[in-house]
Amino acid sequence: MTLEETFEKIDAVMEKLSDDSLPLEESFAVYKEGMELLDGCRKIIDDVEKKVTKLAEENDT
Repeated sequence: MTLEETFEKIDAVMEKLSDDSLPLEESFAVYKEGMELLDGCRKIIDDVEKKVTKLAEENDT
């Protein structure tokens, strides 16, 4: 999944969580899904950061 796709899913999670009629148990499940998506974003961003750092180091040599 791309970072953009993940952001779209996070937006959908936020919309669901803003619905006051969402049952509590379902809210917890949606919240957990959102946290897992955020963790995936962090991993993608960390990977990109490592690649950029590596490219910068290669250009310095």
